[in-house]
Amino acid sequence: MNFEIDGLDAFLKALDDASNGGLRDEMALWLDMMGMEFLDVVQDEIIGTGTVDTGRLLNSFGKGDGDNIWTVSDGGLTIDVGTNVNYAVYVNDGHMTNPDGVETRWVPGHWSGSRFVYEPGANTGMLLKQQWVPGTHYWDFAFAIFEKMFGKNLDQKLQQWIDANF
Repeated sequence: MNFEIDGLDAFLKALDDASNGGLRDEMALWLDMMGMEFLDVVQDEIIGTGTVDTGRLLNSFGKGDGDNIWTVSDGGLTIDVGTNVNYAVYVNDGHMTNPDGVETRWVPGHWSGSRFVYEPGANTGMLLKQQWVPGTHYWDFAFAIFEKMFGKNLDQKLQQWIDANF
């Protein structure tokens, strides 16, 4: 007695491809794409929260870039996103204008319109009094948005792969 099941060979081949890295390779490409989407969300939040001054922070974010690296992880998948701008965390979280215990400090430079230009060694400048500068939380907002997108997109991607292979 012989049984023939339509599609069994294709199903077994798809399982074999998946076990030999087919799914892993496709998920790596998808994760790379999600990393780029996350960078777009971060930049949208930098703009949306009014964090843009010179554009340096806005343009500094890249995959795994620089010393400030954040890791987004879900279900064993990881994206490293970072910036080479050392003040990124202070802009997000907020900061004091002076080191602890220092009530005032002189910052050399000059004013150009409404913008202060730091100029080491200048005879002009401004006196900073100790105060809290609130953060814009651009990263926190971007992460919350992306977290929702990531799970939904992962489910869709896996379903697309299952539909295409089984």
